[in-house]
Amino acid sequence: MNRLKTFLLMALLTAIFLLLGGLIGGEEGLIFAFILAMATNFFSYWFSDRMAISMTRSQPLSETDAPEVYRAMRELTHNAGMPMPRLYLMPSEQPNAFATGRSPQHAVVAVTAGLLRMLDYEELKGVLAHELAHIRNRDILIGTIAAALAGALMFVARIGMWSGAFGGGNRRSGGGAALLIRLIALILAPFAALLIQMSISRTREYGADAAGARFSGNPQGLASALAKMEQYARRRPMQEINQAAAHMFIVNPFSAKGLTALFSTHPPIEERIARLRRM
Repeated sequence: MNRLKTFLLMALLTAIFLLLGGLIGGEEGLIFAFILAMATNFFSYWFSDRMAISMTRSQPLSETDAPEVYRAMRELTHNAGMPMPRLYLMPSEQPNAFATGRSPQHAVVAVTAGLLRMLDYEELKGVLAHELAHIRNRDILIGTIAAALAGALMFVARIGMWSGAFGGGNRRSGGGAALLIRLIALILAPFAALLIQMSISRTREYGADAAGARFSGNPQGLASALAKMEQYARRRPMQEINQAAAHMFIVNPFSAKGLTALFSTHPPIEERIARLRRM
């Protein structure tokens, strides 16, 4: 069911992207939007791991420096029947982690320096299992493409707003009423793209929690880790990365409380922990 929902949300996001291109430039705009969407997907597919590693300033993590990480990952990949991902270290004091890469054979799992210091072995194993589940479910690729499409859509919408403001775009649109509808669509489309991206991210987080708990055999380890990471993120939001990269991490590195939680790419930690404890 989660896979079907993700596919439908991705299709809807692409449709909004193409619709916006048509609104801005008619048939030519539709063709341009289609080419841009394909180029965005291609770039996201081949270079998502390099972008994430560069963006977070992560460096290769050796077994000598982190033997417990390698020990836990070998146990988990054996349980899941998966190849060993490359392991990286992100220089951040906030306990967090992310996975990236286009397939299980080209995957990367990065952990922060704070994660290695704050979590015990079972908690660390739960976090790594969660990231391994993202790799197994191809969530990394889906999330990267969704984020890239949403970003490209917002860029195209901004172009459309400027062209509308200066009288550009499709001049055969039919007068003031049609222009008003077009402007409303340009304003709402990026908002719709954001909601779709959040829906995709939240759906995949619940799935990765459940699969990760099965890989590790200990849902309580991941539940305990999530509680610790969330508490730290609320006290000290991450300063090292851009807000646009928040969706990659197991816990929102900027935290989210009150109204901002409605627009978070992560589901509520309390609900995630409750689900794990019921397993």
